[in-house]
Amino acid sequence: MNTSLKHTASLLLISLPALFAAQAVSAANISRTDYSASKSRLTDEYKADKKNCSANTGNALDICQAQAKAKDKVALAELEYSYTGKRGDQDKIVSVKADMAYEVAREVCDDKAGNDKAVCITEAKAAKTKAMADLKLGQRVSGARTDASQDKRDAEYKVASEKCDALAGDAKTACMTNAKARAGKS
Repeated sequence: MNTSLKHTASLLLISLPALFAAQAVSAANISRTDYSASKSRLTDEYKADKKNCSANTGNALDICQAQAKAKDKVALAELEYSYTGKRGDQDKIVSVKADMAYEVAREVCDDKAGNDKAVCITEAKAAKTKAMADLKLGQRVSGARTDASQDKRDAEYKVASEKCDALAGDAKTACMTNAKARAGKS
């Protein structure tokens, strides 16, 4: 393996955990026109990156192509999130980064043999597993916050409803309407 390839492989394996930890893109909700233009630009960049890989041979070619594919898939996931702003698309960025870093790492590991190769592959799998676990944890925390928020609103509604029961007529109706509005009930 040449020196620059060794350096790339080392940086990749060192940076895997950091790559997964951050969700670098924020939702900007770009226009449909900007989205389409960016998607076309990314397709052109991917084709150019793949063409640049043709200067390599053997596993260096495979690594270069895997890196080009990874760059493209991550950029497309980030673009999708910047267009939709959806939480699921934000989570997909982390998932795609984990998958693509793993694929590139697998290609880098192909230059190794024996136990070194097995350790390399195991490290790549571990980094991917950690990233996916962090993603799941983030989803659970988000879900727990949503559930807790709903539980709080329900409890506040019950208290307000109980207070409204002491009233009569229009005052009770107005009180219940106000309580429902604050609790998000229809």
